[in-house]
Amino acid sequence: MIVASLVLAAGRGARFGEGNKLLADVHGKPLLRHVVETALASRASPTIVVTGHERAKVEAALAGLSVTFAHNAAYASGLASSLRVGLEAVTGAEGALVLLGDMPRVQTQTLDALIAAFEAAPACPAVVPANRGRRGNPALLGRALFSAAIALQGDEGARRLLRAAAAVVEVEVEDAGILLDIDTRDDLTRL
Repeated sequence: MIVASLVLAAGRGARFGEGNKLLADVHGKPLLRHVVETALASRASPTIVVTGHERAKVEAALAGLSVTFAHNAAYASGLASSLRVGLEAVTGAEGALVLLGDMPRVQTQTLDALIAAFEAAPACPAVVPANRGRRGNPALLGRALFSAAIALQGDEGARRLLRAAAAVVEVEVEDAGILLDIDTRDDLTRL
């Protein structure tokens, strides 16, 4: 079963303040590069990175990595447009792992656990991770949810769809990184 990874890296990150948070240094490399390397180390393939804000800088930060870029010219309209561009770029896959570019602590084994759960229940619309009963990211969307996700508007991700969909598989993981995203400079300092 083919599952693509889709890394959303198009937003401006306005709450972060000056500078692009995805390019902020985390242990000697850009924050986004940690996320993409995790995706590439997983069983998911191909890896598609959705760019938008500071496209050239984001692409340069990922130089040498085996990824495909999909540009979202309408990135300022919100998260939904990036999800749409990314899902439209996914071809030949039964599902897509949707990773947020500002979540550098998600572990490769979590991604592989989501893929394994999806393979075990191929009729399910999605698989989500949970840590101590709390759902996090990334979510694995089955192709059955692609159309509904592509129709989303504004600054909305797939959370509402996942809550409403029947038979979403929840995978309990030890990975607290599924709950940690970097929105502000304080978040980056704590990381």
